Amino acid sequence: MEFLFLFLKTIWLRPYVFAFLAAFLVSAIASIGWPRTWRFWLISWMTAFVCEYSSTRNGIPFGWYHYNGSTVGQELYFSNIPFMDSISFSFLLFASYSLALLLLLPMASGSREPGLRLPRLSFALGDRTSWPVFILTVLFFAFIDMVIDPVALRGDRWFLGKIYYYPDPGVHYGVPMANYVGWAVVGAISLLIYFPLDRRLAAALPPQTPSTTHRLLLGVGLYYGVLIFNLAVTFWIGEALQGTTGLLMYVPVTAILLLRLLTPAPASH
Repeated sequence: MEFLFLFLKTIWLRPYVFAFLAAFLVSAIASIGWPRTWRFWLISWMTAFVCEYSSTRNGIPFGWYHYNGSTVGQELYFSNIPFMDSISFSFLLFASYSLALLLLLPMASGSREPGLRLPRLSFALGDRTSWPVFILTVLFFAFIDMVIDPVALRGDRWFLGKIYYYPDPGVHYGVPMANYVGWAVVGAISLLIYFPLDRRLAAALPPQTPSTTHRLLLGVGLYYGVLIFNLAVTFWIGEALQGTTGLLMYVPVTAILLLRLLTPAPASH
């Protein structure tokens, strides 16, 4: 009962986190089905938790940082790690995966979807578990934390609260660069476990109606939803330079994404 009570208090304290988690479940189940979704979530959450547990004790892989326990009794913790923090890695990794897929999956010749005339993309196993998808997913995963972590570090100025700190503040708005390396490590380990599992899993994918492209847009919408939320908070607390830097980081990515979605498909032969 105590566990359930703390879990309910966590949802009440962090409704935005659970809104993003719900969006992850909807988009992931639509794209890869429930059997792959729960495995993706469990692998990424456990990887993130182990890495956070390690880093708060020996500085690997994120570098040294500490949770101050200011919300103990108000939300659910596993050991010294807030549940809402480690669970965030899962939906951010899937959102990054969706963005990488939308940019890299091959386009069927002469084929566009009805309605918005979006490109029709392949969702073949070899394409969705390729090395280019792996690398780009890890990069997008670490990239978005360059917007999230600086504003989270200033949580005492908004409704997150001051829940952690770095004993040796870094050069990127107080965040050490080792932190971003740690995010890349979490993403890489998670995908190195999940991709081989995806290749062996016999469970069928959901019928691709609506299309793969439309389904991936749900995950990409989650990615940009998290991005916009954190940029909005950054500007709201008065960190204009920090917010502008984060905004400009995503101009090239967004431009390439729009070109991908709007460029005519190659002619069929």
